[in-house]
Amino acid sequence: MAEAVATKTAWKLHEITAHSSNVSSLVLGKTSGRLLATGGDDCRVNIWSVNKPNCIMSLTGHTSPIESLQVNTNEKLIVAGSQSGSIRVWDLEAAKILRSLLGHKANICSLDFHPYGSIVASGSLDTNIKLWDVRKKSCVFRYKGHTEAVRCLRFSPDGKWLASAADDHTVKLWDLVAGKLVFEFREHTGPVNVVEFHPNEYLLASGSSDRTVRFWDLEKFQVVSCIEEEATPVRCVLFNPDGCCLYSGFQDSLRVYGWEPERCFDMVLVNWGKVADLSVRNNQLIGVSFAQSTVSSFVVDLSRVTKSDSIPHGLIRDDEPLVPPAPTGSSLRRIYDRPSTSCSKPQSRVKHNSESERRSPSSEDDRDEKESKAEIQNPEDYNEIFQPKNAICRTPPRNSEPFPAPPEDEPIAAKEAVKPTRAPHVQMLLPKQELLPNPVQRPPIASSASLTRAEPLVIPAARNEPIGLKASDFLPAVKNQSQTELVDEEAISQIRKGHETMCVVLTSRRKNLDTVQAVWSSSDIKNSVDSAVAINDLSVVVDLLNIVNQKPSLWKLDLCAIVLPQVEKLLESKYESYVQTGCTSLKLILQRFLPLITDILAAPPSVGVDITREERLHKCRLCYKQLKNISGIIKNKSGLSGRHGSTFQELHLLMAVLE
Repeated sequence: MAEAVATKTAWKLHEITAHSSNVSSLVLGKTSGRLLATGGDDCRVNIWSVNKPNCIMSLTGHTSPIESLQVNTNEKLIVAGSQSGSIRVWDLEAAKILRSLLGHKANICSLDFHPYGSIVASGSLDTNIKLWDVRKKSCVFRYKGHTEAVRCLRFSPDGKWLASAADDHTVKLWDLVAGKLVFEFREHTGPVNVVEFHPNEYLLASGSSDRTVRFWDLEKFQVVSCIEEEATPVRCVLFNPDGCCLYSGFQDSLRVYGWEPERCFDMVLVNWGKVADLSVRNNQLIGVSFAQSTVSSFVVDLSRVTKSDSIPHGLIRDDEPLVPPAPTGSSLRRIYDRPSTSCSKPQSRVKHNSESERRSPSSEDDRDEKESKAEIQNPEDYNEIFQPKNAICRTPPRNSEPFPAPPEDEPIAAKEAVKPTRAPHVQMLLPKQELLPNPVQRPPIASSASLTRAEPLVIPAARNEPIGLKASDFLPAVKNQSQTELVDEEAISQIRKGHETMCVVLTSRRKNLDTVQAVWSSSDIKNSVDSAVAINDLSVVVDLLNIVNQKPSLWKLDLCAIVLPQVEKLLESKYESYVQTGCTSLKLILQRFLPLITDILAAPPSVGVDITREERLHKCRLCYKQLKNISGIIKNKSGLSGRHGSTFQELHLLMAVLE
């Protein structure tokens, strides 16, 4: 008899280049665990099967980057929210746009489908939560109460409650029938990123940037327990389908928690980076993560993971008496009473919605829907996944099989026989490389020996490695080809070669910032900006503007005259972070001062001598001239696609009065 081959507990399943630009959001279908939807800065929503390399369907229609995605329970519908505040719902079976929903004034940060009715909840950067009737294409209710962006929304399993988590450190529970706030949980000390209802009991879990996971009793409205041993912010949690434990995804690890008492049952190392979503199917946990334009999927074999035990790990100290876990289930708290029919909408007697939210579909909405398309890229996979559910089938449907685990002693790269293909309009930046016969292979990256890495035209604000640097530049050249080891001292001396120079640069920048801070403390913001400009270092100007942009009350007309020439330089910078700061400052100036500037310049000349008015008129003329110069840059960049394209388009509209 052949011996059983040891298999991995966690492994990488697949990696795809999902979009032509950065991936901004993604979601897994929770029912099948096989459906994956990704949204990108290219304004597209792409549909994938987790274990297949080809894009099944590409959904278009949004004109700004996709910020949030959600799939409904039966995985027939998908909703996508964009940076501009628009929401679109697609029918995946029919491969067509279903609804276009307009009403939010800022980024859509969170979405969720009602488990039984045709209701979608949306949370935005504008702090509002809205409920939409997909059939009638209207906003049926609006909840106001959060003071910052709403990051996560979840309907309760019985469809009667809605939980919301926000950057204002609170979790709020809303009654859908009564249309009011039930309770507000305030114990978190940082932005709350995620909330999740227990599948059976009146229990809610929340994860926060304060590095804690908290469990809330929804009968007594109090904290059940709090897990505080995390090293990174909590961004992804999921209850096991039977409710026995909570899975929490962290940087390169999965942790399994109990809550009465709080304890960590198990921890599994998974090299997934910052995991974005989790799903459980066939006793396997599927996790997906993204970095720039790449999306990776991972699998954890839950049959080899401890979900409950009598000797908890990690959170129970050796000097404390061991308390046996409390029983779970209906003996602790109430069970959700799931309705057999669709849940009714919130009562119409509450008049929060405005006329614009209750309006009938307009010709503009119809045009938006006509411009939205669902392009089927792979008909075979599409028919397999989205076959009509109401069709008469003579044979029972196929159940998805668990993903086979690779052997423990075999590298995952050897198991990947099929190379991932690209999504529509995706350009591969890496050259093709042949696989060497060496059994231990490195990931296919662009080698410095075969390709000279040119510095890009725009350096992104978020990246995984320094731009234009090669590891080989910091290591001594190998004179003898047979030499395989480098002397530590020699390698360290080479690495430290530029260390002193870097220290001088950083020390100088710190000294300049101290100077600017001292001027601000002893004088005012205008003089501190003057001193920052006089230093002739854009990095110092950016650091100062990032602070001033957060306090619009600091801005005056004379400050605009000083800042606008610097904004022009920032907009033409190759650094993405500099461009972002310049756009923020310019938008603030346009919104607060452009009407004032145009009114003063259009006013008839005054009678007599008014020194104050003459000074103000001179500043307005100076600002107007600088804005005219900047308007040309904005106009040229307004045709760009992605996140910055939408920002420049907005600025171009604000500056239309100058043309």
